[in-house]
Amino acid sequence: MPRSRAGHLPARRGGHRPNGPSTVIDGLSSRTLAEIARLELSRNYLEPGQVSEAVRLWKHHVRQPLGALWRADELGDSHQDCCGDPQEARELLGTVTAALSPRAARELRRLVGRLDGD
Repeated sequence: MPRSRAGHLPARRGGHRPNGPSTVIDGLSSRTLAEIARLELSRNYLEPGQVSEAVRLWKHHVRQPLGALWRADELGDSHQDCCGDPQEARELLGTVTAALSPRAARELRRLVGRLDGD
């Protein structure tokens, strides 16, 4: 059996890129994740990993206690500069949902709907 070269690692498969943003979104099928990845590469208003980041930011926002949300609102734009704007993340998720195929849009809508209900 041939030996592999020293320092040579096999190519990774899946949604995690060692030197790039994560594109994995828990609760979505691999087909939908692939469609989102293609969409992120084909649209000029998206960057790779931006949808998963929007889901993460929105999930973090809706799970905050009400008092923490009030304090974040008082901090204003300085807080949004470092951590991102959850309202913009939610709007992006709506825009992406409209651009996906019906099946993928249904999956993403279901995921976001569960978060909205929290």
